[in-house]
Amino acid sequence: MTLTDADLSEALAGSTVVVTGGGGLVGSRITARLRAAGARVLAVGKLDAYPATVYAELFGVHTANPDTLVGDIADETLMDHVVREADYVIHAAAVADVAACTRNPMAAIETNVTGTQVLLDAVNRCNARVRRFVFVSSAAVYGNGDPKHHDVQTWHEDQPVAPLSVYANTKAWGEAQTALVLGKANVSHTTVRYFSVYGEPQTVKEGSHSWVVAWMAMRAKLGLPLHVNGGGRQVRDFVHVDDIAEATIRAMLARGADRQTLNIGTGRATSIADVARLIRNHYPDAEFQNRPLPEGDPLGGTADTARMTASLEWEPRITVAEGVARYVAWLDNTPAALPDFLRREAADAA
Repeated sequence: MTLTDADLSEALAGSTVVVTGGGGLVGSRITARLRAAGARVLAVGKLDAYPATVYAELFGVHTANPDTLVGDIADETLMDHVVREADYVIHAAAVADVAACTRNPMAAIETNVTGTQVLLDAVNRCNARVRRFVFVSSAAVYGNGDPKHHDVQTWHEDQPVAPLSVYANTKAWGEAQTALVLGKANVSHTTVRYFSVYGEPQTVKEGSHSWVVAWMAMRAKLGLPLHVNGGGRQVRDFVHVDDIAEATIRAMLARGADRQTLNIGTGRATSIADVARLIRNHYPDAEFQNRPLPEGDPLGGTADTARMTASLEWEPRITVAEGVARYVAWLDNTPAALPDFLRREAADAA
């Protein structure tokens, strides 16, 4: 069932949605989708993960908008302020880069743990108003699943979590703490576990190994070899950011999502080597370069999507091949998206 702008406008008439991490790839997409339907959205975030031009020119985040609030979710005064306005809260703010969390665990804890607790406390104090709280988690909480299982695994929401990284640990904690705090306060809540998010206008950060579609496409565009970590044997369940945004909004509104943990994935496995080949279809001269598997990078698995489909009455629509083609076309039309550090690497290689 398609959720139209008219459907959203009717469902959210007179309501305010708070989106933490509203300046990021996912948060900005959710914010844009809701605002297009006429909803009031308070988008909150530090806007410090990328240069200012990325937020304005790529993500469409403009600080001149009075409903775009630059600030820290660990700021108790700010969180009390926004939650007092909120009918719904989508908590997408996080240090979401596995490598960055591994390098600086305390920064990850400050945002992903302390910031989450500050926000939950604010919701707890204003619980009579908030109709649904959506906690954005990650398939990283599954780790490698069953270590004795060597084939591609399908992960179900009820299986034990087994995080392999600081980032995954913070997400597992956030899930449990959301259920604990808001369960006691009798506030409706839902956890969405995103599988591998990709899609335009995603860009890359120096020193990161996340966002493989963006990394490979940008390197291929500049004539650099594609880094195939661990031989590319690890698999991911890639979900386009448009589908991620749609699923999250549905989780905010759907009756069947109350107090549920939902995988947001396609149920289809794509290896990192498969992504490299899809990229090379568009850049035939691209070369592959094998590199070691980074610390905390799981071998991966796919989502069991039965609960998502039943709760949200929906399933993702964009295939990986279509999504990669869209990303490459966007990159070809948006050369300014290529970061300076990659341009320098390409110049040095030439």
